Amino acid sequence: MNFDRKQLGNQELLDLYKKLLKPRLIEEKMLILIRQGKVSKWFSGIGQEAISVGVTSVLQPDEYILPMHRNLGVFTGRNIPLYRLFSQWQGKANGFTKGRDRSFHFGTQEFKIIGMISHLGPQLGVADGIALAHKLRNEGKVTAVFTGEGATSEGDFHEALNIAAVWELPVLFIVENNGYGLSTPTNEQYRCEHIADKGIGYGMEAHIIDGNNILEVYTKLTDIVASLRENPRPVLLEFKTFRMRGHEEASGTKYVPQELMDAWAVKDPVENYRKYLKAEGVLTDEADDQIRAELKQEIDENYQRASAEPAIEANLDEELNDVYKPYTFEEVAPVGETANIRMIDAIQQGLAQSMERHENLVIMGQDIAEYGGAFKITEGFVKQFGKERVRNTPICESAIVSAGMGLSINGHKSVIEMQFADFVSTGFNPIVNYLAKVHYRWQENADVVVRMPCGAGVQAGPFHSQTNEAWFTKTPGLKVVYPAFPYDAKGLLATAINDPNPVMFFEHKALYRSAYQDVPKEYYTLPFGKAGLLREGSDVTVISFGAGVHWAIETLDKKPAIKGDLIALRTLQPLDTATIFASVKKTGKAIILQEDTLFGGVAGDISALIMENCFEYLDGPVKRVGSLESAIPFTKALEDQFLPKARFETALKELVAY
Repeated sequence: MNFDRKQLGNQELLDLYKKLLKPRLIEEKMLILIRQGKVSKWFSGIGQEAISVGVTSVLQPDEYILPMHRNLGVFTGRNIPLYRLFSQWQGKANGFTKGRDRSFHFGTQEFKIIGMISHLGPQLGVADGIALAHKLRNEGKVTAVFTGEGATSEGDFHEALNIAAVWELPVLFIVENNGYGLSTPTNEQYRCEHIADKGIGYGMEAHIIDGNNILEVYTKLTDIVASLRENPRPVLLEFKTFRMRGHEEASGTKYVPQELMDAWAVKDPVENYRKYLKAEGVLTDEADDQIRAELKQEIDENYQRASAEPAIEANLDEELNDVYKPYTFEEVAPVGETANIRMIDAIQQGLAQSMERHENLVIMGQDIAEYGGAFKITEGFVKQFGKERVRNTPICESAIVSAGMGLSINGHKSVIEMQFADFVSTGFNPIVNYLAKVHYRWQENADVVVRMPCGAGVQAGPFHSQTNEAWFTKTPGLKVVYPAFPYDAKGLLATAINDPNPVMFFEHKALYRSAYQDVPKEYYTLPFGKAGLLREGSDVTVISFGAGVHWAIETLDKKPAIKGDLIALRTLQPLDTATIFASVKKTGKAIILQEDTLFGGVAGDISALIMENCFEYLDGPVKRVGSLESAIPFTKALEDQFLPKARFETALKELVAY
């Protein structure tokens, strides 16, 4: 291994050695602890320390790093107190996740480290969002994100690199090519000679670096990072290295040929650098012994401190309260003139007025800039707010959702427009596994609104007509909004943007240009979790949301003899159970109308809640009405048959007559 110190002084060389040695000694301690059963799981980075240490050493303390589970040197390089790391690994309170997650699945704003999730890929898009926030503020900062060669096969990798290239984001995409994805060798993962070659396809600068040579890592990255601060752009870095232990300790390395293990053993980054420093006269045996003794003492003392911590005791209130970031509703009462406008106009107004109110709000989506979006809701926004804040995206829902998470981490709000709600399936992972869980895991919030043009009735067929709210009401950590009227849509959208938690905001396409209402021209907000009671009567409680509310109104108008409460839910998470229960206790009968297919839908949960809380008040079975158990067909006759509107009238009459 050839080391070139360039202009580095002796103290800098020694500092790098100490930074390199510290994670190695911690790892050796952890291997003992795991054999003793004192730690449940460990992902070893032995043999790869030079990459983590080198990257962290060239970045400024306020520049974000997004490491993986083999990057202990990032955490020690940022000088996180070791007892807190040991506490994290033992599931103790002084860790970073209150015992809710393990290993390196955490982040810390204090040390500007954003940990991974097990799905790997989304963190690359998160880095894009963090870097975008820096670029919007002209801060000249660089963001570094780690991944392994295995994750470069994920779609998120390609989406994130493409976005960073198109938007010229200052991101270091760091690929630790350590030979194996768990047990799958690189020749079974990709066919190009080097992962760095993939940068060519994205018009991106790329470099191959010896990941076991700390001086090569440090000196090359020093120049690259300095260049990125002056000329923001993404760079793909492939570090050639090797994983000397199993994917995690339980998996072992029996699948690795011994000759390969032997070849890489002689390239040990710590031992080779130690020999170099001794040859250069920078390090003596006595000094080395002292450094090791001091580090081992620090490690042992911090481990003992963490071990002495009591085990976490389960606290039900704390667990439930941490699912969402606390938010106090900011009421802005509607005042001034009104205008009779369509739902699409109300949403446009609410979005524009929120852009005026929040200078840190960014809108992202396909064709939303000059074109104005598929439904023209953002038409004129580029002229009013500029292309920096109204951003066309490539077709890459997953990475854009992740970028929204990154913007939130770095002090921005975002609204992401799904061209159709159906397309959210390709962005599903970061929504349900990152945005929804991040506050519960390590008290970070996801200040992201995902707009969801949804619903049938416009003959758009199986891929443009779903109303898929039940995918998200099932997921703790998300809020789900589904207005039926222009007035509600405008006020609820303003609240969704104010709320620091992730919000899925459903907008029914069939209502965009058919639902009219008098709506205040000025900005106002409406609270979540408060349903609208549109009609009152004692015969039956009718519960619905979205287009179903309008179908219920039509049906009740046709049957004036039926006098019932009509509840428009407005939000599905949180759900206004108080209004539902009060009405059912009054009428004794309940029918729930949803556009979604019946089985597994929201109506099932509402029905169960009514059964559990209002059983003794019921004078008949709780009825559910939904669409047929099929995909949504195209032609009008088939779509009409699919939708529950006609069946609702029959079910309502049967229930009232029960």
